[in-house]
Amino acid sequence: MKIALYQSALGGLEPARRLERLGAALADPAAQAADLLVCPELFMSGYAVGEALHRFAEPADGPFATAVARLARANGRAILYGYPERDGDRVYNSAICFGPNGERIANHRKLVLPPGFEAKFFTCGDALTFFSLGGMKVALLVCYDIEFPEAVRAMALEGAEIVIAPTALKAIWKSVATRMIPTRAFESGVYVVYVNHAGREGEVTYLGGSCITGPDGEDLVRAGPNEQVLAAEIDPAAVVAARNRLPYLEDRAQLSSVLRNDLKLRSSS
Repeated sequence: MKIALYQSALGGLEPARRLERLGAALADPAAQAADLLVCPELFMSGYAVGEALHRFAEPADGPFATAVARLARANGRAILYGYPERDGDRVYNSAICFGPNGERIANHRKLVLPPGFEAKFFTCGDALTFFSLGGMKVALLVCYDIEFPEAVRAMALEGAEIVIAPTALKAIWKSVATRMIPTRAFESGVYVVYVNHAGREGEVTYLGGSCITGPDGEDLVRAGPNEQVLAAEIDPAAVVAARNRLPYLEDRAQLSSVLRNDLKLRSSS
């Protein structure tokens, strides 16, 4: 399976123009043979857009989603992007994926909202999200979610081979992209697909640095600071090899037992 990343620089553009740019990204040579194109967190609206988040918010079957579904079907490939999801009186920071036939195959609501403005606009999600593509099990998170090792580990234990995380990472948080993401991949033996914005939006300067990191913790591709479309081949055999070489998922049971017993001894002393 081949996955493409669209690290977009769309600051100041409204959804209609973003949709046009998505169509152009699908035509990029790097994305031509991809099975899936992944876009950043809140791609539909922009991240640092203030009150416009509520103005742009739409349900999972809203007009922007319907247009992306048509693009997916016309191009015969899956498309995943972030958007503000309206559900009744609540708005979630969500990521949605449409399959190559245009059918919705996943919708994830961000589980943990970081310090800052997000708590003012969004409600937390409450479920892990999985889907299948290209014969592999894929888990979906949004930005801050993946910074918790427990989330990726839980998904790996449920059989995930790929973890996708659209993000809106500022330039000041470079270590998240360059150190934490490879660690998440390595410690759970999964591919991590991490897709960020580029350029400036409002008062925010984005890092860029989107990447696909293999289950051995090594980057297959990594973007610079500017808008780019990148792609890499995903090999399920690499997941098996990584987990056989370092069986963290199996050996954690022994460590968990020791920790439980130690805690019992401490609480009884």
